[in-house]
Amino acid sequence: MGKTMIPYGRQTISDLDIQAVVDVLRSDMLTQGPTVERFERAVADYCGVRHAVAVNSGTSALHCACMALGLGPGDYLWTAPNTFVASANCALYCGASIDFVDIDPDTCNMSVELLERKLVAAKLLGKLPKIVIPVHFAGQSCWMEEIAILSKQYGFYIIEDACHAIGGNYKQTKVGSCTFSDITVFSFHPVKIITTGEGGMAVTNNDDLHQKLVWLHSHGITRNSQYMVGQPHGSWYYQQVALGYNYRMTDIQAALGLSQLTKIDEFVQRRHYLADRYNCAFQGLPLVPVQQSAEIYSAYHLYVICLQLNKISKSHYQVFVELQDKGLNINLHYIPVHTHPYYRTMGFREGDFPNAETYYSKAISIPMFFGLTDENQEKVIDCIREALR
Repeated sequence: MGKTMIPYGRQTISDLDIQAVVDVLRSDMLTQGPTVERFERAVADYCGVRHAVAVNSGTSALHCACMALGLGPGDYLWTAPNTFVASANCALYCGASIDFVDIDPDTCNMSVELLERKLVAAKLLGKLPKIVIPVHFAGQSCWMEEIAILSKQYGFYIIEDACHAIGGNYKQTKVGSCTFSDITVFSFHPVKIITTGEGGMAVTNNDDLHQKLVWLHSHGITRNSQYMVGQPHGSWYYQQVALGYNYRMTDIQAALGLSQLTKIDEFVQRRHYLADRYNCAFQGLPLVPVQQSAEIYSAYHLYVICLQLNKISKSHYQVFVELQDKGLNINLHYIPVHTHPYYRTMGFREGDFPNAETYYSKAISIPMFFGLTDENQEKVIDCIREALR
């Protein structure tokens, strides 16, 4: 038998979660039923936001959010290079141009200082962004109040990519409250804080944006007569009023999400407990965890260590492989988006965003999930100590 690996992240599914899904499977409505609406309302209430639209992935939520804000050819979208490609691809889906703002070396989130500097230069060139997508990397919110001030000064919309961050707080407000943004998006992939299998959500306080999101995620179709041209022909009648997609979430997924949501605070608290244990254990080792701000309560989707390579005799690659050989199924979040071959065809090159590239050269995502036992965490700590001797 092969060695049992400790994953960097995984879902936690209880008997109650399973029963919630079974109940829907035994009901009349597997999709487009009442459970999705209940899940949307529950997430909106949890975040303290007016509206929520459930979709089949965080990527779909990003795409719908961009379309709802009218992103199109001739427009620019800026995001951070230290993210999954979906945060940038959503611009390209809309025919817009993409650019990046380098990260703060300590938090690994979009640098507000570099954003402001880039906005000043872009204004002179007449190339200001229509949308900026700050990514709440590893579960820690970006400095949203400062970014919101810049949005008013330079006239761009804000989509918070909070795919890592549901359950976190920013300055005493829930991530997802949209206090400092137009739309926030979440992901419910299995390694995230809560899961629906695959799934996502877009939340907003804007009534018009909410209506657009509703249309865009389901073919652009409405059954509401107030949005129709002319009068409905009967109870069966619907009209397509926009070009939308089939990005719907099923009631099966929503049932799992509703059950998971009841445990979200417990999930995040456990992640903080694990992070505190890591922080204590790693003192004195040649590594630096991603810095956490006292004003922000992270959801701790990831726990990332950055190796101090000038203090050890091994390369980043050697440490990574050694940890894998010891039974840790670690990962690396993220390969800077601009260095991927597809993005190089647009003119991006290594050296364009040096903070993200330096981070990538030394980062490792180590196990962090609710079901990580104290015993297995001790094994993780011991393996890292041995690898960095």
